Amino acid sequence: MIPLRLSEIAAITGGELLGDDVVVSGPAYVDSRSPTPQGLFVALVGERVDGHDYAEGAHAVLGTRPTAAPTVVVGDPVVALGLLARNVLDRLETTVLAMTGSQGKTGTKDYLASVLRTLIGDHAVVATAGNNNNELGVPLTVLRAEESTRYLVVEMGARGIGHIDYLCSIAPPSVAAVLNVGSAHVGEFGGREAIAEAKGEIVASLPESGVAVLNADDPLVAAMADRTRARVLTFGSTGGVRWRDVELDRLGRPVFELGYDDRWHPVTLLQTGPHQVLNAAAAAAMAIGAGLPAADVAAALSSAAPASRWRMEVTERPDGLVLVNDAYNANPESMRAALEALVAIGRGDGDRRRRTVAVLGEMRELGSEHDAGHRAVGEAARALGVDVVIVVTDAAHGIAEGAAGGSTEVVVTAGREEAAEWVRQNAGAEDVVLVKASRGAALEFIAEQILEGTTP
Repeated sequence: MIPLRLSEIAAITGGELLGDDVVVSGPAYVDSRSPTPQGLFVALVGERVDGHDYAEGAHAVLGTRPTAAPTVVVGDPVVALGLLARNVLDRLETTVLAMTGSQGKTGTKDYLASVLRTLIGDHAVVATAGNNNNELGVPLTVLRAEESTRYLVVEMGARGIGHIDYLCSIAPPSVAAVLNVGSAHVGEFGGREAIAEAKGEIVASLPESGVAVLNADDPLVAAMADRTRARVLTFGSTGGVRWRDVELDRLGRPVFELGYDDRWHPVTLLQTGPHQVLNAAAAAAMAIGAGLPAADVAAALSSAAPASRWRMEVTERPDGLVLVNDAYNANPESMRAALEALVAIGRGDGDRRRRTVAVLGEMRELGSEHDAGHRAVGEAARALGVDVVIVVTDAAHGIAEGAAGGSTEVVVTAGREEAAEWVRQNAGAEDVVLVKASRGAALEFIAEQILEGTTP
């Protein structure tokens, strides 16, 4: 963060300074267990924990009451944090590239950040860490920017109408992308049309000089061209940025050609899954929209290493078993994409074929679509020819229902321990195992159990 006196922060946020007028030069943070030197601790009051009680030792605090450290007292620390982030961003010569979508945000964000760091320099790029994409995460990302930051890559999520509009008021994008409109959080929105309304706020916020990057293969996204004054650049199988001749290696990693402006450039991705092609194309379109040459972007994509944990994280055990840990989150669309990747790895190369085992848990926040969404995943597993589906807990019983009736073996388990034990007892060198569910299911435990005692 650019250096600011606490009195300046008080003026920006409309707060009152209590204590010494120290200089804050480190990023803001909300977890007292992970303080940043010279940073600003944002003290939040939750259902179980009050951040003010953990402020001792902090360099400076933004909160609703005095603490043992120098403190700016405000009415709402979250709102104040947004005001501070916007003020800091306005002082910098930084281009904001923002994206939203029902799935693929983090993968696309990671590709784009990697491309920019390769072509511009690591010091010049700040990107969302993990999935810090809400009213807290976006300003925390902005406040990591410094004078040398040329590009700010921001992932934006929404749980209702107006959320993304608010995030864009904190970090106004010059290039904004809508990746897709799926069923993630459909229970909160009430339908895909409402999701599209919310996601489209990101391109509606663009200035006329901006670039709206839209998925040409998603009708609800393509229609958002009417909601922006900015130039529209599409990506997809028929988009302005597109691909051809996709092949997968033995670990399901795509090799293809990326096309733009009637020229084609080779790309070899280091991440697993056919869906990575779409994520890479979206990132390429955003980079091209920011003015970078397509040939350089394609070359940089080929060196983009995985950046986020538990997202199509592939590990091969010493005995040959291949584990795909995609336990970070899930919705019906991302489940199907992961299953397609599982089958692609199982298909392998040459005459060798691996048995495919999908360990699947509950997808949350589907509302009235919960049962139908889970059944659809099971049906997809059966149609794709997954050999074994391990269903974790009764909350995901719809997956078992959908997968039943074909050649797929279905095993229903009471919890993570039982599922992990099944894999330990039954899976071996010739198998490829996928682990995937919503974040709350914490199925990374199963992945860790599968790898326990082995060296990645």
